Amino acid sequence: MSLPAAAGQGLGLADPERENALLVGIIEAISAGPDLGPLAASVARLIVAATATDVCFVHVLDDAGGALTLTGATPPFDRQVGRIHLPLGEGVSGWVASHHKPAVITEHKETDARYRYFPELGGRDYTSMASVPMESRLAGLVGVLNVHTRQRRDFTDRDVRLLSSIGSLVAAAMHQARLHRQLATREQAAERFAEQVIAAQEAERRRLASDIHDGITQRLVSLAFHLDAAVGAIGGADTFTASELARARQLTELTLDEAHAAIWGLRPPVLEDLGLADALASLARSIAQVRVTVTGSDCGLPDHVKIALYRIAQEALQNVVKHARASRARVELNCGESGATMRVTDDGQGFDLAARQDDDVSYGMRSMAERADLVGGRIAVTSRPGVGTTVTVTVPMRPGQPGPDPPRGRA
Repeated sequence: MSLPAAAGQGLGLADPERENALLVGIIEAISAGPDLGPLAASVARLIVAATATDVCFVHVLDDAGGALTLTGATPPFDRQVGRIHLPLGEGVSGWVASHHKPAVITEHKETDARYRYFPELGGRDYTSMASVPMESRLAGLVGVLNVHTRQRRDFTDRDVRLLSSIGSLVAAAMHQARLHRQLATREQAAERFAEQVIAAQEAERRRLASDIHDGITQRLVSLAFHLDAAVGAIGGADTFTASELARARQLTELTLDEAHAAIWGLRPPVLEDLGLADALASLARSIAQVRVTVTGSDCGLPDHVKIALYRIAQEALQNVVKHARASRARVELNCGESGATMRVTDDGQGFDLAARQDDDVSYGMRSMAERADLVGGRIAVTSRPGVGTTVTVTVPMRPGQPGPDPPRGRA
């Protein structure tokens, strides 16, 4: 897009080099990144330098479309960024935004019914102003661009077209920056929601584990004590009764072991103390029916993501024990710049994914998929009869998270 040249006492660009410099500067500002604040600040500085005005304000329309917020300004007014808000229709900027028309005031701003005085912006120190909407066909109205001069200036139609062209150039970039900010906000909200859900799930698991420990296991221990007392009381006088009491005692011990296993499953080793890789190794050692090997390294993942991966591995290994008829299983945890990948592989009988109707297996798969989805990941299950099963879960690495630790093996 070529910016219109101006003449006389207007803003104007003195020569093509100045026009090219402005265009290059705007392109560089747009390309610098998706953050709205730095973009608005850069645009304000470029406009003042290119148009020989004294100050520039960039007001951006809020997400609801009901008010303008000062998002960029040249010094010393950059300290007021984020503090000045104008409802649509209020002040010159609000009028420009609501009418989608430029406004020019050559002097005596206080007599203009549209004008609103902001002491923080030093309005009385400036005589003339021009205000144009920042909008494009694709982005629509994004905000309002204002320039002010201390000395009286007659802003010409060419001046207004120049500012409007600049506003149109940056409107699409600001629209994209605003969408990026909205997306980042939604991602942060989703992350907080996932943290809260997983924290609530873990709190409920701790409650259940405590109830089992304080209630069921204590009663089972008491039952075992009374059974031992009954066996001692009858001696060898009643062989049948003694045999039944012994069987009851064995069932009590078995149930007590299962209760302890349930408690351990509900309250695994603390991940923040052990780390994910060591917690997985501890999980592997607790499974006596299958030899489980763990390899990999800890990732710089949030605690709620570590818990989700641990629970997925726990569910996958329980499926191996219950259904796979496997002798070996392997858990691999790998980290890269893009995210973390965990695979649980067994050498069991495998199954036909399309034909499998086992509700228990289907529930386990749904549970793993839901946990992966909750933390923004995805899960894939591959299996064929006779060749075992592999469960793969991938979780993206959020910006700002640390990279992987050095790999090490565990068994």
